[in-house]
Amino acid sequence: MPLLDPKTWQSRTLAGGEYAVTEPATGETLATVTLAAAEDVATAARDARAAQAQWAKAPHFVRAAVLRKAGDLFAAHADELREWIVRESGSIPGKADFELHVAAQECYEAAALASRPSGQILPSEAPRLSYTRRVPVGVVGVISPFNAPLILSIRSVAPALALGNAVVLKPDPRTAVCGGLALAAVFAEAGLPEGLLHVLPGGPEAGQALVADPNVPVISFTGSTAAGRAVGEAAGRLLKRAHLELGGNSALIVLEDADIDAVISTAAWGSFFHQGQICMTTGRHLVHASLYEEYVERLAAKADSLAVGDPHREQVHLGPIIDSAQLAKIQGLVESSTARGAKLAAGGTHEGLFYRPTVLAGVDDATPAYAEEVFGPVAPVRSFADADEAAALAAAGPYGLALGIVTRDTARGLDLAERIPTGIAHINDQTVNDEAVAPFGGIAASGTGARFGGEANLEAFTDVRWTTVRGDVAPYPF
Repeated sequence: MPLLDPKTWQSRTLAGGEYAVTEPATGETLATVTLAAAEDVATAARDARAAQAQWAKAPHFVRAAVLRKAGDLFAAHADELREWIVRESGSIPGKADFELHVAAQECYEAAALASRPSGQILPSEAPRLSYTRRVPVGVVGVISPFNAPLILSIRSVAPALALGNAVVLKPDPRTAVCGGLALAAVFAEAGLPEGLLHVLPGGPEAGQALVADPNVPVISFTGSTAAGRAVGEAAGRLLKRAHLELGGNSALIVLEDADIDAVISTAAWGSFFHQGQICMTTGRHLVHASLYEEYVERLAAKADSLAVGDPHREQVHLGPIIDSAQLAKIQGLVESSTARGAKLAAGGTHEGLFYRPTVLAGVDDATPAYAEEVFGPVAPVRSFADADEAAALAAAGPYGLALGIVTRDTARGLDLAERIPTGIAHINDQTVNDEAVAPFGGIAASGTGARFGGEANLEAFTDVRWTTVRGDVAPYPF
């Protein structure tokens, strides 16, 4: 029996009008959903707050059971959900399978959060019991993007629910099903009580309303740096916590002792996985001068060898860009880069939304596709003379998300990583990595630090309450 039924997947009548969810590979309408308006957000937040108190009182094993069941359901309905991820977001099947795997693991890890020790016994100067206890924040607002829609929704939704909160989720309307309605269906089948998860596909108006709503004290936002700044500013004025996972322009450093035969596959994956539409994408290839020419030649050959096409109907390495606006941004950055002197070593062309994996050589600080986040399958390559220059180049710029370093000397790689401020660092790997057990987040223009995985989830979705207990009423001088 299908998990997703268009007749029942939106139980609430929304006021934002109808929206056609489109398959980017073909332009075909996959589904019609109703978008949320600001008044819908207010209603959902009130309902979520009303339902949350009973959920917070539920025994930890009850909440854990719902999360474990949800994890099982992502596996049980993998075929159906995989097709939605492939067709709706333009993912190749392997990327869709990765999302499903991570979604299940996020639920299992969240289930374990429900029984984590929730406080500490404190020493006290007075004759009393003094302790802290973590309590749910109440209602968590989650705003998620299109690029890894299932992962970037579930990694906030699952821990927030497990810790006793209710959630209002606003997925990107372009991926309203696999980034939103699929989660609602999974949790309903898993036995989550009604009123605790509200899925409201919508645009900026709905997002702004969610940030501003007085019943939503915590916002978990994943998206562009520009949008994240607006969310953080609005939340700050309202004295709300905003957890921001934003853009990046991550560097892969290839030292002179690197195995060039091994590194090209790693480098291509870092830049071209999911058409480069990943916040951790390798946006800057920094290669030692002794390897630079061969690296550019071999990375360009790898790019030329990759198949681009419809991932639902063909076996390909890259699918389509999400829409024409994103494609125009990618093309514009590549064209302005070559106009400023960068050499097009591979790619730079497209048919419809299918953009060829692209390699740019001869880039510098003024090259737009090197200096800015492209969010497309573009690999700018720049040479460096020594480790000091590599560290300086990698640390330059506003972002601080991920870092990759390739070297046969792992101790040297770790030492170099210490000199480059990022939220994530990988030695002998590219920049695109994610695990449910690991903290995830960037610094500077890439976000407000790690907010996923274990302790980070506890910090994100609970408040700390101090409580004292005395046997007798405390005496005072007056």
